[in-house]
Amino acid sequence: MSRPVTLFTGQWADLPLETLAKKVSEWGFDGLELACWGDHFEIDRAMSEDGYIQSRHDLLDKYGLKCYAISNHLVGQCVCDPIDARHKSIAPDYIWQDGDPEGVRQRAAEDMKNAARAAKMMGVDVVNGFTGSAVWHMLYFFPPTSQADIDAGYVDFGNRWKPIFDVFSENGVKFGLEVHPTEIAYDIITMQRALEAVDHHPAFGINFDPSHLIHQFIDPVELINAFPDRIYHVHVKDSKVNLTGRNSILSSHLDFGDHRRGWDFVSPGHGDLKMDPIIRALNRIGYNGPLSIEWEDSGMDRDWGAPESLAYVRNSDYAPSNVAFDAAFSSD
Repeated sequence: MSRPVTLFTGQWADLPLETLAKKVSEWGFDGLELACWGDHFEIDRAMSEDGYIQSRHDLLDKYGLKCYAISNHLVGQCVCDPIDARHKSIAPDYIWQDGDPEGVRQRAAEDMKNAARAAKMMGVDVVNGFTGSAVWHMLYFFPPTSQADIDAGYVDFGNRWKPIFDVFSENGVKFGLEVHPTEIAYDIITMQRALEAVDHHPAFGINFDPSHLIHQFIDPVELINAFPDRIYHVHVKDSKVNLTGRNSILSSHLDFGDHRRGWDFVSPGHGDLKMDPIIRALNRIGYNGPLSIEWEDSGMDRDWGAPESLAYVRNSDYAPSNVAFDAAFSSD
């Protein structure tokens, strides 16, 4: 078994898709996970322009690439978040408009429904993304925060996302939440709570990304073990914990790339990621989808890091055994 290795284009959206596709093809990737920003995959155009979807296929075909998923993280973040000025930088103009918070949330929800419809048109069955959260800012429980306050946030998530997931199911598409700080689910306990909030909707699952678990001191394999039937897509991304006794895991309000941070994202193979137990877990649950490299490293040139990451992932992946290793010991 050789799982396809793809590149998530979200961190490369400053480049035209054709420029990036040419690079990725030359490096030897199998395909792309197309971000719904930049000119890579535009949902509004997919829904309104004849020929837009075919233009994406034609471009990928030109470079021998396939699209295995699309990702609408930035708009998804706006569905449940308390909207403030920061969201203007991530929301398309047609979502932001006048910036009225509830208007932004409602338009974001409609765009996520259209993401499912556009994915079906594109011929892919997974949309990855974020959900946002009405309660993430309550993480520390001070001022005093009750479980009723938190419950209300999960009710809000269910009310906003169940209708979206219904549209996903109608189109034969699944949503992979990147379990992630700032989202409604950021660890195993909150993922269970999120599933319960949407009545275990079959469209709702996980875009497994170990990098967001490592710096929370969560064993990424335990997320796979806890939700083996909900792993809809896999990111390969690494992070490095760097606690010096002077900083904290809360990152000290420092920018990514600042060497004083208590953790940071690094190119796969340069951090605390352990691929072997993850591959064994994915083999165990029968995951045969893509391994999508989400490349982020503030200290490394990306044109050097991406192909190095591809080699690292290909060298880490392997098929499960189909025989017991001690079968040859039998005299029968």
